Amino acid sequence: MAKETWRAGNMLYPLPAVLVTTRNREGRDNVCTVAWAGTVCSDPAMVSISLRPSRLSYEYLTETGVFVINLTTEALAAATDFCGVRSGRDTDKFGAMNLTLTEAEKISCGCINESPVCIECRVKDTFALGTHTMFLAEVLLVHAEKAYMDENGRFDLMKAKPIVYSHGTYYGLGKQFGSFGSSVRKKRRRRQ
Repeated sequence: MAKETWRAGNMLYPLPAVLVTTRNREGRDNVCTVAWAGTVCSDPAMVSISLRPSRLSYEYLTETGVFVINLTTEALAAATDFCGVRSGRDTDKFGAMNLTLTEAEKISCGCINESPVCIECRVKDTFALGTHTMFLAEVLLVHAEKAYMDENGRFDLMKAKPIVYSHGTYYGLGKQFGSFGSSVRKKRRRRQ
């Protein structure tokens, strides 16, 4: 199979498209879209996001050291895109996209009510990496909408309809085709 050379920024795909809320010391809230986000450790629970220093959210985040990752859904696709291309310096993104905030419990920041999962985070370390700075953060609390929980108390992705981002395009997630360990799990023999 022939392979083409890509820019380095296109190495991993798709990426989660999340809405990150921040608040400055004066209490002004902002939201921006981040595609460079992910889990980096399970115990202790830690995540990372990467922002350009020119973003207003970068300014707020470096002031306070806290933020909320709000997962996105197909219903939030327009807001996710809008919050990624408009600046909070010029636009009330919450008002323009009808996003409402609830106060986080562990930090001074807002959680987006329309998001099925909101993750409260406190920055532990930062790494200036070139065009972006990576914020490594401890997860303090996770809020999950009860409507998206299954009978076993697990978050049901198919009900939530999350979106991902790849090369300038948003996508919904498809069908489930396996689960962790299914490739090595013993098959049960049918009784005859």
